[in-house]
Amino acid sequence: MKKVISTSKAPAAIGPYSQAIEVGNLVFVSGQIPVDPATGKVEDDVKAQARQSLTNLSNILEEAGLSMENIAKTTVFLADIADFVAVNEVYATFFSGAFPARSAVAVKDLPKGVKLEIEAIASK
Repeated sequence: MKKVISTSKAPAAIGPYSQAIEVGNLVFVSGQIPVDPATGKVEDDVKAQARQSLTNLSNILEEAGLSMENIAKTTVFLADIADFVAVNEVYATFFSGAFPARSAVAVKDLPKGVKLEIEAIASK
């Protein structure tokens, strides 16, 4: 049985998908772009964008009763692979202990022209 997870502390879906879906002990969080849910704005700096995307992800997990420590796997989509090091600097500050498994890939374009998007799978 699927359960929809939704919070106003992360941007609303901009298409036919849910912010997250819980199935059994797993929570699948849709890709989070760096839109500030309070203002609808996106900062230009890639580090600020990484921070906002990870904050959005964290807020969705919180709605599901989880935290960043529950993440087993993330995927980071970068519009420019040259931003990899800068994003890693911010990414590392959102986790303690064992980091989740991760893939990071460069893509041609992302919604709203943002520089990155991050999705996650978490376990209860």
